[in-house]
Amino acid sequence: MLKGILSVSGQSGLFKLVAESKNNIIVESLETLKRMPVHSTAKVSALEDIAIYTENGDMPLKDVFKVISQMENGGTAISPKASDNELKAYFEKVVPEYDKNRVYISDIKKVLSWYNALQQQELLNFAEEDDTNKETGIEGPGTEEQ
Repeated sequence: MLKGILSVSGQSGLFKLVAESKNNIIVESLETLKRMPVHSTAKVSALEDIAIYTENGDMPLKDVFKVISQMENGGTAISPKASDNELKAYFEKVVPEYDKNRVYISDIKKVLSWYNALQQQELLNFAEEDDTNKETGIEGPGTEEQ
């Protein structure tokens, strides 16, 4: 679901990895569909590698997105432009045990804007992820037997 989706420092929005070369990568904006090179010195983060700090470790971003999707019945999340108190209250409903000392408002805004961008582009397919887990035998959060 989040494979190949990137965040590039200094650039707004999310990008899809198109190609790699020795000194840079080619990315395509999910919003404008314009392609551009990103040099190897730029800070690039793959969304699949990002996690939210919690009191008991880390929660992968895909799991945060899944909770938001369930809360909103597949719709968009609260606007990242909402007040700081509204954002904190909303995020506490999503991830009740998030580490309030290490997760800043700017992080919450990024998560919500990324979720809304991916939801608008219809790139959040949790059913596809569940099917992959069943086929490969990989258990994710909430799938282990008790």
